[in-house]
Amino acid sequence: MSAGVKRLVVVGGGSAGWLVAAILAAAHQAHQARPLSVLLIESAAVPIIGVGEGTWPSMRDTLRAIGLPEDALFTECDAAFKQGSRFDGWVSGAPEDRYHHPFSVPEGFGELDVVTPWATHFPDQAFAEWACPQAVLCNAGRAPKQAQTPQYAAVTNYGYHFDATKFGQVLKRHCLEQLGVRHLIADVQGITRDEQGYILSLQTAQHGEVPGDLFVDCTGMASLLLGQHLGVGLKSQKSVLFNDSAWATQVPYTAPDSPIATQTVATAQAAGWVWDIGLQSRRGVGLVYSSAHCSDAQALATLERYVERSANGVAALTPRKISFEPGYRERFWQHNCVAIGLSSGFIEPLEASALAMVEMAAALLSDTLPASREDMPVVAARFNEAMHYKWGRVIEFLKLHYVLSRRQDEAYWREHREAESIPARLAEQLLLWRARPPSRHDFGRIDEVFPAASYQYILYGMGVKPQGLAAQPLSAEVMHLMRHARHQTERMAAALPTPRELLQHIVRHGQHRI
Repeated sequence: MSAGVKRLVVVGGGSAGWLVAAILAAAHQAHQARPLSVLLIESAAVPIIGVGEGTWPSMRDTLRAIGLPEDALFTECDAAFKQGSRFDGWVSGAPEDRYHHPFSVPEGFGELDVVTPWATHFPDQAFAEWACPQAVLCNAGRAPKQAQTPQYAAVTNYGYHFDATKFGQVLKRHCLEQLGVRHLIADVQGITRDEQGYILSLQTAQHGEVPGDLFVDCTGMASLLLGQHLGVGLKSQKSVLFNDSAWATQVPYTAPDSPIATQTVATAQAAGWVWDIGLQSRRGVGLVYSSAHCSDAQALATLERYVERSANGVAALTPRKISFEPGYRERFWQHNCVAIGLSSGFIEPLEASALAMVEMAAALLSDTLPASREDMPVVAARFNEAMHYKWGRVIEFLKLHYVLSRRQDEAYWREHREAESIPARLAEQLLLWRARPPSRHDFGRIDEVFPAASYQYILYGMGVKPQGLAAQPLSAEVMHLMRHARHQTERMAAALPTPRELLQHIVRHGQHRI
């Protein structure tokens, strides 16, 4: 390997591979002091999983940074807006059991204590709907921006729902045409390593030896480089998050003008939950479940019943089965190989963390790109520590949804609350949060995965009320905040279009550029 890190080789395409290539190429193009050559190798024989259809609002910043016009998502990726998630049936399973996790933080968050006045004066109101206009706007079927709002700008915070396979193709074109990324269609058959274990080159069937200085493994669950060739194992999380299987399908709308949901809907089932994601032309629907609590046939029947109820008996679907081991790699960076995407790990898609983890890992790699082989062990150790922290926080946040459930109908839900399945850090936090709200002091890093507001939405959406809060009269600041929030909600509900109206306008006329 040369003294400098000048040749980056990404192995694997799809959303993860092309997103990594784009982020690194955009940040380290030839005009930079340390130019970086980016090559992506993908196999024509490996299918794309393509079910990661939800993103966080961070994707807007990522796509803006790589220079991709937002219109491309709506015209080429069947994209729609995502303003958060709605959870049906997670608390008790009763018909009225429903709460929201919006992307916008509560009004006054970080400046005022909004939990105490809600808990002491308005406990019968849903926290998200009391504290944040976005939850009410989602209920009303409003989009997060207006037709005249520029691309990537927002009235309320939003991410995307999109066709993940089409998204990968748009990223590919942008990488090749605008970012100088090189592309090879080839099957990797082996690797050549030096005496220290560093990869010198890849052996491909079609192009022979492909050398590089740093290799990014985006080969999906196969983890061809880090897992298979370098032997880095997977740390299973099945004892914490039980789901290890999924059925996924695509459901057409019943009419061309059918409403498009502006949030992911997660509906609890006997041994898992159904995701329901609205795109422009269809819905992406699937059931993720625990094979220890439900057979494949039972799971498929559950999904079919859900689709029949929600789509008025559409024509026969063609669901596909996905199996996975919930967990993440013991190390994400070994020698000069970094795993990002499914090759680094996978857990159930609750809260749509998969592409967000790709963004975080790629940004961290870009920001800390080592200058030479000598720098690599230090950078790798820090990368591994940072990514282990992020995976831990994601798993704890997902587990929070199960721990707080009061469902008694199935062993799946009862076992999720058993003490031995709850991470120690989460158990400690829950002890504190039963007495006071989650705050920034509970999360010690600047780049935390989830803000304290997200924990508040889940806790209070699932019926936890902080105990021991001192009752106090409503302050002038809180009264002003409530009036302002009501005014904002009424104004936005009247001015914002429906998602389908806005998407049709964007597809026809585009968006203003900032």
